[in-house]
Parts: sequence; structure tokens; C-alpha cells
Amino acid sequence: MEMLSLVSTLVQMSPTCQVQQRLLPFLRLKILGIGQSNATAANWVARNVIAHVPATNITAIAVGSEVLTSLPNAAPVLVSALKFIQAALVAANLDQQIKVSTPHSSSVILDSFPPSQAFFNKTWDPVMVPLLNFLQSTVTESGWPSKGDSSEPDATVDNANTYNSNLIRHVLNNSGTPKQPGIAVSTYIYELYNEDLKSGPVSENNWGLFYASGAQVYTLHLTNSGTVFANDTTNQTFCVAKSNADSKMLQAALDWACGPGKVDCSPLLQGQSCYEPNSVASHATYAINSYYQQMAKSAGTCDFKGVASITTTNPSHGSCIFSGSGGKNVTSVNGTALAPSTNSTNSGCLSQYYNGGFFTSTVILTLILSVVVL
Repeated sequence: MEMLSLVSTLVQMSPTCQVQQRLLPFLRLKILGIGQSNATAANWVARNVIAHVPATNITAIAVGSEVLTSLPNAAPVLVSALKFIQAALVAANLDQQIKVSTPHSSSVILDSFPPSQAFFNKTWDPVMVPLLNFLQSTVTESGWPSKGDSSEPDATVDNANTYNSNLIRHVLNNSGTPKQPGIAVSTYIYELYNEDLKSGPVSENNWGLFYASGAQVYTLHLTNSGTVFANDTTNQTFCVAKSNADSKMLQAALDWACGPGKVDCSPLLQGQSCYEPNSVASHATYAINSYYQQMAKSAGTCDFKGVASITTTNPSHGSCIFSGSGGKNVTSVNGTALAPSTNSTNSGCLSQYYNGGFFTSTVILTLILSVVVL
């Protein structure tokens, strides 16, 4: 039987910032039986929950995974299954400790980008409306893929970083949801590691905060919490040009950073400390990293139309000391210019070091947990 939720690949964020790792999986073939029998649900809870607490810290039960799309014949009894499991937890006085929910595929949402403007596919209203009435402010798991195929243009590192960073920020500030303001929401970030052997579209393999090797996929940015980098205690990260980036795009990024980005690019002038190596890639790396650092490494400030990426390797060389390496102070600047992202629009070309307008600045999306809004 297929396990629908994996404890080891989920990280729970609660308003108290505690990390817990006990999301109890549910067997696919059990849903139909439990959804039609209160007694069956009670027996399942007795064997799989009550028998293991408090020795095992179980905090949530995921009733199936993507049931509406992967097991549509169980859709009519899905809400009943959740209610029966919940009733069994109430009877065992465990309902405050253990929450019940069910994860869904993003395909149940139409026009899912940006998330704050998304809405559910109305064909699922007969299930979704009573489901949301039952769940209220319970969110089992939520996340965003960092990579996708040609039909998934929104699956990018920058969008994944922005979504999960704002998700964590939303949980920690106890703001609740538009329909339940001030009520704390706990959720599991989907997921801790990429599942490189999982079948399906490219995005199915790329929901993790880390690669299967343990290397980080991207850096999470949290306001007033520094940069969350699970295997980097130095908090030193840099924004560099990708090795395969188009030279014209790099030139544009360089011009933007030295122009609207208000970066001090004087070290790149001939005879100065960072002039050599005299290449577009080298100069662009200096400029975009300076912008990234002066913007306090905020989410969305290391993209530049997809030609930049975050690294922990210090790009400083010789007498050229990069911002963020400890050898030079970074001065924040006032202004509203935002780094050009993959979704920015191009309005023309520039000569070196900016002679006119180029990128239309974009506002990085702010997450509203619309998935729990009734």
C-alpha cells in the first residue's frame, strides 16, 4: 500500500516556531472504508494513534494526499472520513493535540499565480465547501516548487523562496486568515527534500528546501529573523551570475544594478580593485551581489531575469572584496526600485552602466493563505 504522507519530508512551522515532525500518514485504501464507517475510523485511531501517544509526538493526521485528483472515487466520502477521524480524536481527548486535514494538488486551484488571487475550481464545490467549513484554519501542508518544465513557468527558485518565506512569516506573526483574523495557523512546509525519483512533471521532483544530497536549494528570508540557512551558520550568502547566463542579459543586469539599483559600481572602473577580470560576468556578479546585500538579502533580490543565483561561496578575489564578506560595510539605500525578476518586463536595451530605463520593477507577492479562506 502507498503511504500518502512522509514524516521525514515535512517540517511543521507553528506560531511558537517549534519544529515538529510527526505527521501521521494515511493509507490510500483505508479512505473509502473509514469514510463510510464511524466505527472503522475509531478502530483506526485506536490502533494507529492512541496506542502510540504520548511516546510518539503525533501532531497531525493527513487523510490521503491529493485525493480529489488521484483517487476521485473517494471524493464523496473524504469529508466524512475527516469528520469520523476527528470524532474519534475527540472521544480520546486528543483533538487539541492532533489536527486532521487533507493535502490537495495545486490543480484544484485555477489561475494559481499569484496565490493571493487564486480561487478553487468550482467543479469541486460539492466537496470543497463542506471541507473548508470543517477545516477552518487548519493547513496540513503548503509549498511551492523551485523548478518545472516548459508548461510550469511559475515553478522557479525565486517564487519558491518568496512563497515559503512569506508562509513562515505569516505563521509566526499570528495574523490568521482574512476570515479568521488573529487565530494562529500551523502548517507543514512541503517539503524538506526534493524527491528526485518521483514520477510526473518536473515540478513533482522539486518541492524541497534541500536537494537529496543535503545541499540547500535556496535561502529562506525572514523579516527580523535573519536568513534561514539550515546548514550555514555563518549567514554569509552571495548573489552571483549563473555560469550559463546570456551575456546580453548579464549586461542588462549590470546596467540596472549600477543605475536604478543605486549600487556603487566605482570599483569596476578601469584601474580600480574589481576591474579585473574585465568580463561582463565578473562585473555583473559584483554589481548584482552589491544590490542583493544592500537590500538585506530580501526575497526576490537575486534573480535578475533568471541570470543570478544565491551561493555560500565568497566570490571575493585578490583586493576585490565583495559586499557581505565582512571586508566592507553595506549601506542600505532609500527608494522603491526592485531587482528585475523572471516575471519583469523588458522595455529596451542599455549601454554599459545604465543610460536609460530598462526593467519594470515588480512587487514580490505577499502570501495570503487563501487556501483556508471560506
